[in-house]
Amino acid sequence: MAGNIPGAAAAVRPVQSSRAATEASWVKWLLIAAAVLVLLWLILLPLGVVLTQALKKGWEVYISALTDPDALSALRLTLLAALITVPLNTVFGVAAAWAITKFKFKGKGVLITLIDLPFAVSPVIGGLIFVLVFGANGWFGPLLADHDIKIIYAVPGIVLATLFVTFPFVARELIPLMEDQGSQEEEAAITLGAKGWVVFTRVTLPNIRWGLIYGMILCNARAMGEFGAVSVVSGHIRGETNTLPLHVEILYNEYQFSASFAVASLLLLLALATLLVKSFYARKNVH
Repeated sequence: MAGNIPGAAAAVRPVQSSRAATEASWVKWLLIAAAVLVLLWLILLPLGVVLTQALKKGWEVYISALTDPDALSALRLTLLAALITVPLNTVFGVAAAWAITKFKFKGKGVLITLIDLPFAVSPVIGGLIFVLVFGANGWFGPLLADHDIKIIYAVPGIVLATLFVTFPFVARELIPLMEDQGSQEEEAAITLGAKGWVVFTRVTLPNIRWGLIYGMILCNARAMGEFGAVSVVSGHIRGETNTLPLHVEILYNEYQFSASFAVASLLLLLALATLLVKSFYARKNVH
């Protein structure tokens, strides 16, 4: 009958749409509330605890913990490791993404799998690999000892471990981006007589610059916060091979809770600075 009454179907549709919109709105706010609760419980609450515990005994204790020579040494080593690994991983990531997306060759799937390996392997296992290779009883241990070269329990081992856990970030950010863009623009530039380096700097790099910056920021954040792999190869030598995460662990194990939370808050501030830079470039990319 309704089909024979003019406007009956039109009269039913608004009611159905209104109910659907009401249900969707209810579900939407429920999901938002659940997400906010999870963020509060798992992220904001622990961060608040870190800050309150860091300042629990006052600013003098807080500043003293941050200006301690061992803390300053850990900060310098953390920044040094990031300063070395980020440029190296950037070069590797761009080269790997270029090769995978612009060329066809045997073993491409193997290369992609190897790039993803640090995501699948525990960082502790990654650090152990370097100990087995470069340690005193490792494959190259005797040779390194003969030439008085120390990698494990020294700065080079920390840099290698950090390189291992961070090298997928830039490549993994660029590969899908460059695959989506295709190679038409590069082929057109080559047809017009442009050489390889000119094609890269004038065509490819401008198209991938935001993805490249984003990958570098993620790589830097992981480099500064890495614990597992670095813990295995560092030897925990105070004032020499401790990064900031390792220094936090040592202070906490020594029951210096205020000092450990103070140093942890420094890591937190570095992470927040990284997120602000990431958000800034993300907004610029959108606009």
